[in-house]
Amino acid sequence: MIQTPVYLDYNATTPCHPDVVAAMLPFFTNWYGNAASNNHSYGWQAAEGVAIAREQVAALINASAEEIVFTSGATEAINLAIKGVYEAYAFKGNHIITVATEHKAVLDTCKHLEKKGAVVTYLPVQADGLIDITQLKESITPATILIAVLFANNETGVVQNVAAIGKIAKEKEVLFFCDGVQAAGKIKTDVQEAGIDLLALSAHKVYGPKGVGALYVRRKNPRVKLIAQIDGGGHEKGMRSGTLNVPAIAGMGKACAIALNEMVPAAERMGLLRNKLENTILLGLNDCVVNGNTVGRLPHVSNISFKGLEGGRLLNRLVSYAAVSSGAACTSALPKASHVLKAMGVEDGLAKASLRFSVGWFTTTAEVNFVAEKVIALVKELRGGDDDKSIRQ
Repeated sequence: MIQTPVYLDYNATTPCHPDVVAAMLPFFTNWYGNAASNNHSYGWQAAEGVAIAREQVAALINASAEEIVFTSGATEAINLAIKGVYEAYAFKGNHIITVATEHKAVLDTCKHLEKKGAVVTYLPVQADGLIDITQLKESITPATILIAVLFANNETGVVQNVAAIGKIAKEKEVLFFCDGVQAAGKIKTDVQEAGIDLLALSAHKVYGPKGVGALYVRRKNPRVKLIAQIDGGGHEKGMRSGTLNVPAIAGMGKACAIALNEMVPAAERMGLLRNKLENTILLGLNDCVVNGNTVGRLPHVSNISFKGLEGGRLLNRLVSYAAVSSGAACTSALPKASHVLKAMGVEDGLAKASLRFSVGWFTTTAEVNFVAEKVIALVKELRGGDDDKSIRQ
């Protein structure tokens, strides 16, 4: 028996893994001390839980525990990284390079810094969602202090060539920040191999709790300096003040440990499910387009546009059967084309008629088959029933 709606929105958030919940519970009831209380056992127990989590998060990305700064989530980590670098390296320059398809947490932070005097280059992407590495290199100036590129896109799953970007950054002595929220725990994310200097992470994308994230800050070759964005106590080595959310941090650590152990088999299984969903829909319908590079992408994500449909209609009809997301953000009930798809050159109508499907650890083959069948049936109905695969429009 399939429970509906089937959840296929794992890029938005994931359910907490049962082992993660179990790891968090003692810090609510038994080991409830403040991790900064260093004069009694309650504080020591909390601090030990944080230390273990720091090691677990670091292991997922091949970093050291001392390089992990816990935050309230990826958005805070992104703000700390970009604003912190901008303020700390103002003596060197004011130029930041980023990409038009970044998450809004990066784009909005850059827009904010432009008001403060930053000069920001927003690199375009090619039709497949990838940047032109040569164009990136040519965009670097003597005033460039930071390159900010999303590891894997949240809407299309497209994975950038971070190793090539990291190499260029090192050659030019420019810091490289990466939003690794969708990549870490899904595909290999090695900050040493990729030459990443700062990496933002989020627990709730890897079967951990909401409200906690982390920022990796390189300590050598080079040692990255940041100006804190939250003051008041000097927690997290002075980079992020505030009482640590110990239960959530313990949960994030456990989630990262599970992801490290399960990542390879999980990616293989999710890739098969994603391909089955995608291929079934493409074989069953005319005029459907998969958006983004289909070779270098996350194993569990498919972004499909359905030609000839009004924006939002399919999503509205599908909501009883499946929890998925649109490639469009809605403002005042009017569908707005995704900035990611528009940057890739997808025309407005097609961009508004797109859906993002993201499977997860708990997705079943039966659920994928059910959703694919419903999508095919609803699209045919919305197109007026005329969708013969033997006739190409």
